[in-house]
Amino acid sequence: MERIQKLMAQAGIGSRRHNEKLIKQGRVIVNGRLARLGDKADLEKDEIKVDGRIINDSGHTYIALNKPKGVISSLDDELDEDRTTVRDLIPLPGHIYPVGRLDKQSEGLMLMTNDGKLAHRLTHPRYGHEKEYEVTLEGALADDMIAQWRRGLRLDDKMTAPAGVKLIERTAQQTHLRITMREGRKRQIRRVAAQFGHPVQQLVRHKIGPLSLGNLKPGQWRHLTAAEVAALQKTVAK
Repeated sequence: MERIQKLMAQAGIGSRRHNEKLIKQGRVIVNGRLARLGDKADLEKDEIKVDGRIINDSGHTYIALNKPKGVISSLDDELDEDRTTVRDLIPLPGHIYPVGRLDKQSEGLMLMTNDGKLAHRLTHPRYGHEKEYEVTLEGALADDMIAQWRRGLRLDDKMTAPAGVKLIERTAQQTHLRITMREGRKRQIRRVAAQFGHPVQQLVRHKIGPLSLGNLKPGQWRHLTAAEVAALQKTVAK
């Protein structure tokens, strides 16, 4: 169960602050009843309507995007600093929105969709879908630190989950890793690397579950194939 304004944001209706205003204005209905601030719902079970439109209805769009460095993973620039957003890169009409986030300095695969149920399952911690990153760190990361990263370490007073950390290349100047993980705390890879004293120089996400970045260049996007959509749906059905 999630707060309704969060589910609305996942469905591309607007920011949480904007959605709270819609709820206060009486424009949101959950299972036939007027929604109130603080109410929670489940996109897999509940019908949520905004201005009479069901936000978790059919007619879905699925897009793979290679997010470039410097682009924010949002529908709009809430700071009004004229920053480019992932939505700006896809000139299609309608509500499509990012599933999860990559920080501004990170690059790589993002899924954009209007399928609220799929977005919810791909981002909810209890489903733990695997993501793969290629990461370049400053300096030579020691073997014992790599082993500790694999086992887990304390971050925000809580241990991180075990992760796949494969050494690709190491020199005195840089360490290149392939990292596979199921959890996704805010800026987790960058914060772990900084804790070891080896800041991230480049971070590129290559996979989300069965979906791969492929040959997309930074800033490019494409519609998912039917087979890719089926594979994602099979993943979230488990």
